[in-house]
Amino acid sequence: MTSGPWLFDRRTDLWTFGGSAALSLAALGLGMALGVADAPLSPLVFFLVVVLLDVAHVWSTLFRTYLDPTALAERPLLYTFTPLFAWVAGVALYQAGEVTFWRVFAYVAVFHFIRQQYGFLALYRARAGERRFRWVDTVAIYSATIYPLVYWHTHLPRNFDWFLDGDFVSLPAWLDLPCRVFYIGALATYVARTLYARFRLGQRNPGRDLIVATTAVCWLVGVVLCNGDFAFTVTNVPIHGIPYIVLIRRNALTHGDRNGAAWRFLRWGWLPYLVAIAALSYGEEWAWDRTVWHDNPGIFGGSLSGTDFWHPYLPYLVPLLAVPQLTHYLLDGFIWKRRAAPGLHAQP
Repeated sequence: MTSGPWLFDRRTDLWTFGGSAALSLAALGLGMALGVADAPLSPLVFFLVVVLLDVAHVWSTLFRTYLDPTALAERPLLYTFTPLFAWVAGVALYQAGEVTFWRVFAYVAVFHFIRQQYGFLALYRARAGERRFRWVDTVAIYSATIYPLVYWHTHLPRNFDWFLDGDFVSLPAWLDLPCRVFYIGALATYVARTLYARFRLGQRNPGRDLIVATTAVCWLVGVVLCNGDFAFTVTNVPIHGIPYIVLIRRNALTHGDRNGAAWRFLRWGWLPYLVAIAALSYGEEWAWDRTVWHDNPGIFGGSLSGTDFWHPYLPYLVPLLAVPQLTHYLLDGFIWKRRAAPGLHAQP
């Protein structure tokens, strides 16, 4: 049962949001101890974090969309044309240049990551029935993600990228200081607002506080204080992927169509669900690596038909392989709206 302002229940929320952040920081600590925090990703870390968490959370969306008959019936045009739009738009961008494609793709992904953290905060506010301090909370959560990105853009080149080298544009270095002052002020105001609400108004929302705190710490450490692909990935991905994977399953079981394949499958437990999205994730990354990247033959095997074979088809193949991610980004803006997921927005 859901109690108080928690999205699910106290234990699940703490394990989901606090546990994912603790896992991120523990992985970073281990990386520091081993001297790899500022190093590129090893194949093992790539498999565990990128394949099994990042890409897997993309595929988990299926259980709240295409595998749910009610969702499909309510929005047939959305679910039919979103993947097609994603591919056509991707092809058009790739025709404008490979750099253009990856730059736009990177910024769409960044927007998605930022909005997800805001979305969790908004859900906690809705669950608690909060009406006051909306702008304080909003500015705080956006500052927690945007300032580290400003730092990244004003300190290029870094030892890590979002997708590829050069996918972010460089910004003037002088922007860092005013943005840093605003960032500190926004988080300090949030702390003051939380203390005022707790001790003067008798209002508590520990889930909201947890989202703001874990987002601020993980983004600051992974993007600003460290400078390596390992540090960025292990602090960025778990707090994004794990909560989403949990949210999809819990929401699909609670509010999904009980006559649908998704609901019946999810009733089997966590293991089949995790294995299913891991297998789909592996299949996607297998296709990427064997046709485009060729970075991890130890995980995915060698190139299919040789690297030169695929080069003429890349303007169409790369956007096609990007369709799952782009579809996830686009659909995510619809499936958690109040009308689509009323149970998450309602007060318990």
